Amino acid sequence: MAALARVIYVGRRSLSRRLQTAAAAAAASSSLSIAPSESSDRRSLPPLLTKLLREPESSVKMVLDSDEESRGLPAICSGDAPFWEQLLVSLRPSSPRKSYLVLEWKLERLLAGDVREHVSFSNLISLCAKLENLPFAVKVFTAMESRGIRPNTAVFNSLILAALSCGNVVNALSLFEIMRMREDCDPDLGTYNALIAMYSRRGDGDGMLGWYAAAKSAGFSPDLHTYEALITGFIRAGRFEDADRYFEEMASSGIIPNVGILECVLSGLCRRKKLAEAKEFWRFLIAGGWEVEEGMVEKILALYAELGRVEEMEELLETMQHKPSSSIFLPQVHCGVIRLYASSNRLDDVEYSVGRMLKNGMQLKCSRDVEAIISCYFRCEAYERLDIFLERVGSSYRLSKAAYDLLVAGYRRVGLHEKLELVKKEMKNRGVA
Repeated sequence: MAALARVIYVGRRSLSRRLQTAAAAAAASSSLSIAPSESSDRRSLPPLLTKLLREPESSVKMVLDSDEESRGLPAICSGDAPFWEQLLVSLRPSSPRKSYLVLEWKLERLLAGDVREHVSFSNLISLCAKLENLPFAVKVFTAMESRGIRPNTAVFNSLILAALSCGNVVNALSLFEIMRMREDCDPDLGTYNALIAMYSRRGDGDGMLGWYAAAKSAGFSPDLHTYEALITGFIRAGRFEDADRYFEEMASSGIIPNVGILECVLSGLCRRKKLAEAKEFWRFLIAGGWEVEEGMVEKILALYAELGRVEEMEELLETMQHKPSSSIFLPQVHCGVIRLYASSNRLDDVEYSVGRMLKNGMQLKCSRDVEAIISCYFRCEAYERLDIFLERVGSSYRLSKAAYDLLVAGYRRVGLHEKLELVKKEMKNRGVA
């Protein structure tokens, strides 16, 4: 991967410093995003969400009125968009109708307050996009125009996103053409990025390139969002050379990739089974100070497992043990190591790895892992050692039906009838059919 080589070897020092700075900034931003702001200090999401879920639909607007009155935070506060997004996304799965009523209440408050700020309408339309509710987004747009407020680029962009959220490409493209014809509402980079991202989700490389070229022709330089859409879209489509090219272009322009792009690059390397480059890229991520995501761990573990590279898994485990922020994923890596040893019938290593995991305060939780270990014992004909293993994990892990079935089939196959009867008795006592 040319871009990867450039990042790791040619510009390692300078880009590594920029990546470390960006990673630190991302961590700080993350902590800021969950820290209570002045407005969130005055409003607690769970109680309001609980009230909305508990009350009948007919009382939803009264609950919102009461909450606003008691909290003193206006519904038209333009900086409160994250709160409403979180509320509606949490509410929608349980009650789509109530989430609609919240949108309706917010529009009524905007109109009753004679709000004329574009950002308030743009935020409300963006909420519609999150809920994939294009009809209400159009209703907000129409209400805005009926008040004599001419939509600006941000409002049109929000409406385009609402159309795309519902898969309504025709409407999105029509809105784009309307923007082009209006003198006071030209498409901006956000407009083009939305359309590039739509083709990215489809894995349509030609569609992405068409809109990318259109954006450049309109005088816009690509930003992080542009590159993220291009790189993830090309990886999704299996066009790895194109993904490499735009990753190289992004790195050359000095734009720092985000975690999503880095995970996507790692995914591309793993899908192509580029072991050496995947290993080096992983080391680069750790050295750069990036927070490891669960998807990254899954991808690199799957590559090592597919290629039977347990040594690399052990190295990965060692690396992550020295990165406190990655400790949440250590059980996942421990279990990956154990499964690979078990599949190779390396029973001594299985037992050592299980002991190491337990010694570090972690327990076997996944039925798949326990079943792999049991199968290994049977293949190695180590029945007494299997008893010790089951006794060792029995206090913290309850065998699944599939694990019991393995024991029954195994003991029956080798004629260990006494053990077979004990397993059957245990299954009966535990209510496992």
